Order: sequence, then structure tokens, then C-alpha cells
Amino acid sequence: MAKIFCVANQKGGVGKTTSTVNLAAGLAKVGQRVLLVDLDPQGNATMGSGVDKRQLELSVYDVLLESASIHEAAIFSEKCGYHVLGANRELAGAEVELVDLERRDQRLKAALEVVDNDFDFVLIDCPPSLSMLTLNGLCAAHGVIVPMQCEYFALEGLTDLVNTIKQVHANLNPDLKIIGLLRVMFDPRITLQQQVSEQLKSHFGDKVFNTVIPRNVRLAEAPSYGLPGVVFDPSAKGSQAFVEFAKELVQRIPTL
Repeated sequence: MAKIFCVANQKGGVGKTTSTVNLAAGLAKVGQRVLLVDLDPQGNATMGSGVDKRQLELSVYDVLLESASIHEAAIFSEKCGYHVLGANRELAGAEVELVDLERRDQRLKAALEVVDNDFDFVLIDCPPSLSMLTLNGLCAAHGVIVPMQCEYFALEGLTDLVNTIKQVHANLNPDLKIIGLLRVMFDPRITLQQQVSEQLKSHFGDKVFNTVIPRNVRLAEAPSYGLPGVVFDPSAKGSQAFVEFAKELVQRIPTL
């Protein structure tokens, strides 16, 4: 049975897509069968997984409108070692088209149930806004992985996200919970980041992952080559940290 996780944070620019593609590549490296679902019309996770969003014959848009199955629409990225259900600009139209449809927030969940035995992990890259697309992701998921920078405004964004998750948990998906907080773009030389990191650990306890992703130039360069950092430069500190994070996530699964 696949474990389905949204990678979400309502604050923009926190490295959600970078975290999603690198976690997917890290999980593939440690022998897991992974499906990455790109729910962002910008299609950054698609491009960052070695798949050209402009060449997609079928995308997550077709899956949400039930004109294609995940089996038909997902593409295996040879370079990265995982499957990608890609997105492109078409997906922006799905927002409007879903409004009048039945089960509009359950479309992705229904599609994923069909491929439940084909994958160990499904990672959903959500857009930063709380939209019908994000709602589809949250309704389909077992939990949320929250990448966040250790900065003051990040704490405010976290409060908003926790409230959203509570509402979805209460009204639409009783299985949904926060799996953990992932500290990203971390620079131990900055005192404020260390202080916020300690605050997170004291407040959220074991919900904070032990692995910390350092600020790393190679991770930032990798998308311009259409690859996750884990594949682009496996020896980089950031890449190694994501592989460690993948191992930690796999170890945590029995306790979730």
C-alpha cells in the first residue's frame, strides 16, 4: 500500500518543489518505488524531474477530469528513477472546470486508489496557495511534509498551514496529519536560524525530522539542468542530506 504525502507550505519560496523532487530521487536511490504528482500549473517539479512539460501528451489535468488514468498519464523518468505525473499550464484551467463537477475535491484520491499497489511512496507537490488543486492533494494524502526555513515569517506561515490541515482533517480527510517538519536552506552560522530551529524542536518535538537540509549551491543549480540535485551531483552536501532524509522517512513509516 502506497504512502501518500503532500509536500506543502502556504508560504512561497521555501523550497517545496526542490524538496519534493530531491526526496523522490532520494527514495528511489534507497530502493523505493516512487510516483511524483505535480499539482502546480507552473510544472516546475515536472521539469526538475527530467520531463519536458511542453511535450506531455497526458498530464495530471487529464487525470483530474477523469479523461485518463494515472497508468496512462504517468511517465517514468529514466535519469531520476521514479514516475512523474506531470503538469503544465493546462492545469490552471482545471481550477475553473472542477468547480461545477461532482466529487471535485476527491478526484486525485480516486485516481491514486487504482495504483495503490504499484508504488511505495506517492509525493504530491502542491501549489503555495490554498486552491482546489491543493485541496485535491490534501484529500488524497495520508499526511503532510512541511519544508520550512528557520526564519520568523516561516513560523507565521506554519500557523496558517496547521489551521488548514485541521479544517481538512475535520471536514474532508480524517486520515490527514502532519508527518513532520523538514528544516531546509539551513545555515548554522546564523544565530536566528539556530534559535528558530530550537523553538521548532521544543514546540513540535519528534514531529521535526532529525535530518537538516543545508543551504547548498548545487541544489539550486540542478533545476536548470532538469534534474534533482541528488541526481545532478550526488556528492554535494545537500544531495547527501536528502538521501539521509529519505532513509529517515522510510524508517519512520512503521511508527506513523
